[in-house]
Amino acid sequence: MLKIENVYKTFNKGTINEKVALKGLNLEMEEGDFITVIGGNGAGKSTMLNMIAGVYPVDEGSIIIDGKDVTGEPDYKRAKYLGRVFQDPMLGTAADMELQENLALAYRRGKRFGLKWGLPVREKAIYREKLATLGLGLEDRLATKVGLLSGGQRQAITLLMATLQRPRVLLLDEHTAALDPKTAAKVLELTNEIVGENNLTTLMVTHNMRDAIRMGNRLVMMNDGRIIYDVRGEEKEKLEVSDLLQKFTEVSGEEFANDRMMLQ
Repeated sequence: MLKIENVYKTFNKGTINEKVALKGLNLEMEEGDFITVIGGNGAGKSTMLNMIAGVYPVDEGSIIIDGKDVTGEPDYKRAKYLGRVFQDPMLGTAADMELQENLALAYRRGKRFGLKWGLPVREKAIYREKLATLGLGLEDRLATKVGLLSGGQRQAITLLMATLQRPRVLLLDEHTAALDPKTAAKVLELTNEIVGENNLTTLMVTHNMRDAIRMGNRLVMMNDGRIIYDVRGEEKEKLEVSDLLQKFTEVSGEEFANDRMMLQ
């Protein structure tokens, strides 16, 4: 479903601020794979997601989604293949628009837009049904401006919007990092439910090692722009946080240094 082949990316090339972010990155995902991604600061995790989404062009290599080479396509053309939830709950929704209007935009992703005023009753029924599955009581607040909702509610809505059209690949970029622990647990629970029910191919970057072990069927560790560890199945299920720290030291030759991860 997703194939990243020998991708390189350097920012500010040839300047004093040059930063090599990805160094021959390779990753293959089968349909239905749920991969959690961990790594220290500057490992290349978010850069990888941005390269998949088309936010930045690749310097070398190729990106293939569902058999189609999208390496040269801009982000707006890749939108029909991808769903994405950002770390900041404010980025995934339009605050000044109603809840139903936000959902309508997501419902039409990759389709042609018309100029007809208002939303069909049939569509509103779909939105109510989908919102009810979140268990947040939002199904009766379709006309509420999204900016009036809490960060956790907005993140849950963003997750719903990202999966409304069943994307080929779902990208989750530390999507619970800005939430309090209770709300983060709820959003992760919704994530598991939505991904499982729709068999979505999912790539989730997280700073929480326990979440990385608990969720998904594969775990990938990145360091210095490369994947240094890829584990799945029964071996992944038996992992402990201490195992990941030890593995990082073995493979990278240095100690793991990331305060946010260590404090979880």
